[in-house]
Amino acid sequence: MVVRSTEPAPEPLGPSSLTWKYFGDWRGVLLAPWAGAMQNMHPQLGAGVAEHSRFFEERWQRLFRSLYPIGGVVYDGPRAAATARQVRGYHRTVRGTDGAGRPYHALDPDTFYWAHATFFVLTLLVADRLGPGLTEAEKRQLFDEHVQWWRLYGMSMRPVPPDWEAFQDYWTRMAEEVLEDNRPTRDVLDLRMLAKPPALRLLPDTVWRLVRGPQARATVWFTVGFFPPVVRRRLGYRWTDRDERRLRRIGRLVHHGWKLVPPSRRYHPRARAGWEREQGRRPRGVPPVETPVRNLPPPQERDLPQHYVPPV
Repeated sequence: MVVRSTEPAPEPLGPSSLTWKYFGDWRGVLLAPWAGAMQNMHPQLGAGVAEHSRFFEERWQRLFRSLYPIGGVVYDGPRAAATARQVRGYHRTVRGTDGAGRPYHALDPDTFYWAHATFFVLTLLVADRLGPGLTEAEKRQLFDEHVQWWRLYGMSMRPVPPDWEAFQDYWTRMAEEVLEDNRPTRDVLDLRMLAKPPALRLLPDTVWRLVRGPQARATVWFTVGFFPPVVRRRLGYRWTDRDERRLRRIGRLVHHGWKLVPPSRRYHPRARAGWEREQGRRPRGVPPVETPVRNLPPPQERDLPQHYVPPV
């Protein structure tokens, strides 16, 4: 006898959500080092990155190709649940034992939820610190939307806090009791030899080598400013009231400067395709936008199950 689930199919997020408004916004790339560091400080997640990822050999490619399937869970509309299952599938073989003898698996609900929680908080930060700001009601709305988003993965609801207040307690507890100073986190924050970003591909290499050091220091400073205070202290960073005032001024500058960017250029391609579909400017039946070839993993690794490699 086949037992069928009585649970309703998870409902994808749509254009009326605040998550649609902010998650696929290119301003989120400014917080990519923050998200990477916060994720890697989780012991099990950091161990999986250290043993199963080539992130540090191909930072830009990995970042920009990951935006497609992860963004698709939010913006793919009727396909969002299938995209979520695809993303979940990339993690099924990421398992092992870390250097302290602790087992890990990327699909452990607590580990997988921590990564999801950082994407939720990144969305909050984009809107609240690099955007117009959020009311408490809007923060609660984003919390509820992140739960709806999580349901698309088909994972256990056990690690998900029941409400916005409980999530804040969860975030504080994770920062104080769980997150660790480890090698994968330090590697994320070591930008001294960072390759030239794709947006600066026309910049001469000699010029990039001159500006890379100052740019790396500025990026780390910016990233540290968004860490919870206990995380800053654990990693040995000092943060003053003057630093905080400067960071908030920069956030306001980003917010006002972003208004000058044409709306069609504000979103990542997968997010932009979602907006175009909902506005009737993109047919609903066409395949999702996939990463270009330049972002794919090295040819010898494209058959590994943990890699997103679309037929491009």
